[in-house]
Amino acid sequence: MDTRPAGQEYIATLDLLRLAAALAVVLFHYFFRGAAAEGVLAVGYPDAAPFAIYGYLGVNLFFLISGFVIAWSAESRSWHQFAIARFVRLFPGFLFCMTITFIVVASVGAPLFATSLRQYAANLSMFAPALGQPFMDGVYWSIVLELVFYGWVTLALLTGVFQKRKLGLIFIWLAISALNEFFVGSHAARLLFITEFGSFFAAGVLVHHLHAHGRSWPALLLLGAAFLLSCGTLSVTQHWMLNEYGLAVSQRPLWAANVVMHGALIGAVLLRNHVRPSALTMALGGLTYPLYLLHQNIGYLVIDAAAPLVGKWLAAFGCIAVLLAASWAVWRYWERPAQRLLKTWLGHAVETVLARYRTAPGRTQPAE
Repeated sequence: MDTRPAGQEYIATLDLLRLAAALAVVLFHYFFRGAAAEGVLAVGYPDAAPFAIYGYLGVNLFFLISGFVIAWSAESRSWHQFAIARFVRLFPGFLFCMTITFIVVASVGAPLFATSLRQYAANLSMFAPALGQPFMDGVYWSIVLELVFYGWVTLALLTGVFQKRKLGLIFIWLAISALNEFFVGSHAARLLFITEFGSFFAAGVLVHHLHAHGRSWPALLLLGAAFLLSCGTLSVTQHWMLNEYGLAVSQRPLWAANVVMHGALIGAVLLRNHVRPSALTMALGGLTYPLYLLHQNIGYLVIDAAAPLVGKWLAAFGCIAVLLAASWAVWRYWERPAQRLLKTWLGHAVETVLARYRTAPGRTQPAE
């Protein structure tokens, strides 16, 4: 989720919000989930758990931010430019971090975790469960939903619907989401149309629409509908947590947290001129993706190994500090160079294919 679409201003506050979302997820995994039902951490953090339990909502906040940024990016690109930009944004970092996780788990993961070359190969597709293998790290499920969202936006750009019928498309999406989540309950539809989290993506798109095109009643009403729908679909994860852990955030605090998340996105956009873009804000935003991909399984192994030596609190916060530094290094020395090379190569390759298609025999050329 890039906050620097080509040719447009850079909103530093969005990168800071992304960092907050990533850290919330990290705290959830280390201070709540690790010692909960999975029991992957030998030590627990009962003093922090009542607060850390809210951290899973960082993923919902990511989806809100993604909706805004993807709408922002899509308005300045053709469908193939958008598709290339999104693939280039996700895949190099995913490849590197997934490979590091594989090496660490294969080397020192037993008995907590196990992996195989078959699992690694399946994860190269980013859709490992479709190939009969588990994700290399459990957080990858949200990357799949991002990819599905990108796919729909690419299709909407290709057909011209995004440019001409964006609000109508969002209305249909919200209607499908509500119908599936409250009445049908199809797991296939939940994946294909992202019905559980679609309202968060849609709200982000609508905030961008209002930011870029001014206030209008249709957009405001749709934003209100998306927010109300998101309040309802939060219960899906709530019920899952009750089944998995025996406890979950209750309804009213969930709704309050949802207000905070939506308000945080709107606030980040409104306050964009109050935080000057800098190398620091770019780095803080850039490291969030590697941090998200690396932190869970590797973090559990590090904390379990370090806690008997330095104590559980120093082990956890030391692990976070090390992963922040490592994530910055991944962004600085791998992601950015790899993205530049891959974007150039793919751009030339796609343009060559499209040029051949346009000049193929039997195809008429548009009048100049």
